[in-house]
Amino acid sequence: MILTVFGIVLTMLFYMSLGFGLCKSKLANPAHAKTLSAILLYILGPAMIINSFMTTEYSVETLKNIGVFFVTTLIVQCLFMALLYMILHRKYNDAKYRIMTLASVLGNVGYFGLPLVSSIFPDEPIVACYSSIHVMSMNLLVFTVGTFLITYDRKYMSAKGAITNPTSLAMFVALPLFIMGVSLPEAVMEPIALLGKMVSPCCMIILGMRLSTVKLKTLFTQRFVYITCLMKLVIYPLFAFMLVRFVPYFTDTFKVSVFALAAAPSGAIIESLSELYEINQELSANVVLLTTIMSIVTLPVMISLFMMI
Repeated sequence: MILTVFGIVLTMLFYMSLGFGLCKSKLANPAHAKTLSAILLYILGPAMIINSFMTTEYSVETLKNIGVFFVTTLIVQCLFMALLYMILHRKYNDAKYRIMTLASVLGNVGYFGLPLVSSIFPDEPIVACYSSIHVMSMNLLVFTVGTFLITYDRKYMSAKGAITNPTSLAMFVALPLFIMGVSLPEAVMEPIALLGKMVSPCCMIILGMRLSTVKLKTLFTQRFVYITCLMKLVIYPLFAFMLVRFVPYFTDTFKVSVFALAAAPSGAIIESLSELYEINQELSANVVLLTTIMSIVTLPVMISLFMMI
């Protein structure tokens, strides 16, 4: 399993290097990343979610497990954010501490996490549903707590945004089809599946393109970024581990999925929110990039630690 995780992370970094190399060789412009991001958000991401549910066999037990996973991941995220808030809220006038709170919890659980857990459990398609439903629980926080912490202004909190974003809308399509046992025609499913498989390469190529615009000296010399990486890649997964590891109701697949998704690097949504509200964009970009790079070491180590205990 450890070699599998290591191989996945190396593959992700390979995809990132393609975007980086294209921009550094002037074959692509970093500005194109915005267009690719729109394709990822509005087409590839929803296709990935729909495909994950359409390839999973429905049962009441499966639906119950997916629902429990949604609640569990939502609770884990909220509890860790609340803990960080209690520790750091006196410093929240400085945006970097608010970004640390978000970046320590909101991970790349879809574009990075789904292929990760699917490779760990290739014979259990339910883990793809776990990843997709985790994206939904995370989005509830992104458009409420997330926008508040980035702006430090409650007027930007949006319940509507939590419901009407592309991920949630895809889930509202996929879940009824899944529950009713509707099988889409092969002519429809083939292109959806193909688009869904493009998610991870596209996401990492975009990150590589953004990396090409960053001064590497700045990326690797900011102490605060390393602290945030420690929180996201080590402390938060261990926190999730402590909450789920010894719950007898949860299966090993359930527990490993919670833990592995918690150990995923910070999600690009952190950078997107910072860009949208023009708040400390460089720090957010550096955190997303550096957690992704460092995950080549931390993910295999964290997964091996989990399996030993």
